[in-house]
Amino acid sequence: MIYSYYPGCSLHGSAKEYDNSTKSICANLGIELKELPNWICCGASSGHSLDEFLDIALPAYNLKIAEEIGFDLVLPCAACYNRFKVVYHTLKEKEEVRRQMKSLINYDFQNNIEILNLIELIKNKIGLENVRSKVVKPLKGLKVVCYYGCLLVRPPLVTHFDNPEHPQSLDEIMEVIGAESLNWSFKTECCGGSLSLSRDDIVKNLVSTISNMAIETGAHIIVTACPLCMENLDMRQIEPQIPILYFTELLGLAFSVKETIHWMEKHIIDPKPILKFIKLLP
Repeated sequence: MIYSYYPGCSLHGSAKEYDNSTKSICANLGIELKELPNWICCGASSGHSLDEFLDIALPAYNLKIAEEIGFDLVLPCAACYNRFKVVYHTLKEKEEVRRQMKSLINYDFQNNIEILNLIELIKNKIGLENVRSKVVKPLKGLKVVCYYGCLLVRPPLVTHFDNPEHPQSLDEIMEVIGAESLNWSFKTECCGGSLSLSRDDIVKNLVSTISNMAIETGAHIIVTACPLCMENLDMRQIEPQIPILYFTELLGLAFSVKETIHWMEKHIIDPKPILKFIKLLP
């Protein structure tokens, strides 16, 4: 199975472990990822608040490349996924925008690809049973809460990602690799996103609420698929703290991918002690 791959800026920098684990897990599942050549930043998360025209043009440039290649497009980053889905929807709905993109970047919109977050690819295209078949070491004893954040599920009429109020796809992936995914009411709450630079006080309050509720629920680890959520929750928790991991890292652990331990070493809140305690790491 071949898909175009847009890592975005975060996965080439602060979220390099998400990029590495994504590529490794996809290879294990028989997915070939072809990175878009000459891709550019999509403008997340501030582009759309600064210049409406630029907000469309940046993702559109990448969409033009993806449509020319012709493979469905996979985006692990929730922020990138949100911007691409919004712009693709806008291009489908507004002829004037299509004319503008034709004039600016010579983009003849074809509407011939599907835009997928990595969770959608694994759950809906690969299938849970195929994931289960790759499990070498079930994550028995590990209690997690799945944190989707706001960008995957909103706006629901554009992203069409699971149930916007109570998504389950990531929870189901965690269950098939042997972890216990706990039910909680904060899975789509906002962590503050890009306010981490401008309003640290707001972000600390949001992060504290989310992390405290995860601990109160009984989780060992918070699981996410968003680099912005990862950075906020990993950097801005106060005591007590709970580790946060990309879901691909836990897939790597269940698949016994040897590089998994190196991915986990990049996090500020070390997940290894709790994983050793429940005997998932030596």
